[in-house]
Amino acid sequence: MRVAVAGAGKVGRFLAEDLASSGHDVILIDKDVDLVSSLDPVKGIRFVAADACEVASLTALDIDQVDVMVAVTGDDEDNLVISLLAKQEFAVPRVIARVNHPKNHWLFNESWGVDVAVSTPQILAGLVEEAVSVGVLVRLLQFEGGNTRLVEVTLAEGSPAESQAVGDLGLPRGATVVAIVRDAHVVVPRADTILDRGDEVLILASATIEDDEIRELLAARP
Repeated sequence: MRVAVAGAGKVGRFLAEDLASSGHDVILIDKDVDLVSSLDPVKGIRFVAADACEVASLTALDIDQVDVMVAVTGDDEDNLVISLLAKQEFAVPRVIARVNHPKNHWLFNESWGVDVAVSTPQILAGLVEEAVSVGVLVRLLQFEGGNTRLVEVTLAEGSPAESQAVGDLGLPRGATVVAIVRDAHVVVPRADTILDRGDEVLILASATIEDDEIRELLAARP
């Protein structure tokens, strides 16, 4: 797989090295010439000093041939411009963008060419809630420009889903149980899988589904 990573900061370098170690062909781009020239060579990574916000630079790098563009600079404006160019000008199949400021997360959607937006503070908040919350719905991740999200509910005593089969939950169309974590093991759900108290139920849901619709079916009632 060919991957272009825009932003040679700590995040970009780690990501590029990790992908290269897995056998992927990586282009690491940064407009800071001094930074790029100071980097040690890494097998599988092509280091390029260029402005990824410029069409000419991306054209010279044959960005239309990459499978994934990852915009991880420290500037949200740059990440949005890079994403938009990658998707609209070069038709890159998958565009992933880093959100530096959580308040800007709403901008990172398909209108800006973003398939997946990654906001570290939001992910950390979700993981904290997931660790300490039982019986409530927790948003873990958001995918596809905000059109799909992964939520989790740990079934507490009194949950209407306790002792119910997955196929009988009555989840709305556009929501599905994708995994169950039980006693530290992942259970691949089937329609006849019976849910039990303490199960961590992971649900993939479209943007058309309200959290309350899922919460009503799985979360414990006060």
